[in-house]
Amino acid sequence: MTDVAAEQRDAPPVRSLPEDSVGLVEPRKLHFADPLHLRCGRVLPQFDLMIETYGELNVDSSNAILICHALSGNHHAAGYHSPEDRKPGWWDTAIGPGKPIDTNTFFVVCLNNLGGCHGSTGPTSINPETGRPWGPTFPVVTVDDWVDSQARLADQLGIQQWAAVVGGSLGGMQVLEWTIRYPERLCHAVVIASAPKLSAQNIAFNEVARRAIMSDENFHDGHYQEQGVIPKNGLMLARMVGHITYLSDDAMGAKFGRELKQDKINFDFGAEFQVESYLRYQGEAFSGRFDANSYLLMTKALDYFDPAARFDHDLVKALENTTARFLVLSFSTDWRFAPDRSREIVNALLAAKKPVSYLEVDAPQGHDAFLMAIPRYMDTLQAYLGRIAEEVC
Repeated sequence: MTDVAAEQRDAPPVRSLPEDSVGLVEPRKLHFADPLHLRCGRVLPQFDLMIETYGELNVDSSNAILICHALSGNHHAAGYHSPEDRKPGWWDTAIGPGKPIDTNTFFVVCLNNLGGCHGSTGPTSINPETGRPWGPTFPVVTVDDWVDSQARLADQLGIQQWAAVVGGSLGGMQVLEWTIRYPERLCHAVVIASAPKLSAQNIAFNEVARRAIMSDENFHDGHYQEQGVIPKNGLMLARMVGHITYLSDDAMGAKFGRELKQDKINFDFGAEFQVESYLRYQGEAFSGRFDANSYLLMTKALDYFDPAARFDHDLVKALENTTARFLVLSFSTDWRFAPDRSREIVNALLAAKKPVSYLEVDAPQGHDAFLMAIPRYMDTLQAYLGRIAEEVC
């Protein structure tokens, strides 16, 4: 017979979660039975989206905020999946009670985009027509397609208009596309550390990452899942290349300098410097949690994004029919999405006579700064979202 009292005495204490956390959250999968016509010309006959929500939707559904994730993000933006979790959602710094995106006021929605690998329909999902994983046969998706699927999500949740759509990096591109594609369906657009299109240098970095994956002996033309393997080395290299671009030179210097793992040089090709060890660790961790085909799709979506191309390559024309009010934020040492790229958006909005607020945050962290609790950044978000809260209350 089990001694329940003894088991309870011996059990480790349950960790109390931070007071400003949304607490324990549970993702849910929503099914969409109607076909989705994609920009590439193919059709998804049906699809699933994995989402998380925080806070409560008000009576008139006017307090909803959509969070769009970046390249390797997912639906888990805030809170914890279990009391044992040590790491909260990827934007827990900004989402929660009393935080800039205050869940005491807002109903916050975050999803894993189509083509992802965290529950939404993507390459690791089963193709209902074949009964096998989609793998490399999954259609190439674009930011346009994501926004169309997000509009379907809003419909299913009963949200006719978002109080705000918010995103950083690739997420910011989705915000921009929302304002162009569905101008009447959002009141505010918060575009963080983003750009109106990728530079040639950024496309080049993405191509190097893709070639690293596709050259891995375990890639099998994208059919690695059916072979029971993953292109681990390729994924590691892709993440290492990407991670270098997310940090500034100052941030890497301050964090690692030229510190050696040991007190001597070994004259070999192992990880001798701390920065080498760090990059290998990041690559190793990433290869265990992200799908290679999804990485290829996400980087292509980045490359293809260029909404001005549909308007004679004129960004001012592209933004002429937008009705949202904009907050655009950039970071001084971000060289992946430099402040100049954010100013392109701001200048086009001003030329189109659209309401926009802009701040360049002086921060040494590089592109990753958009994920961090930098005081001036958080204060600006809090002030702007506070004004939105007054509108919906």
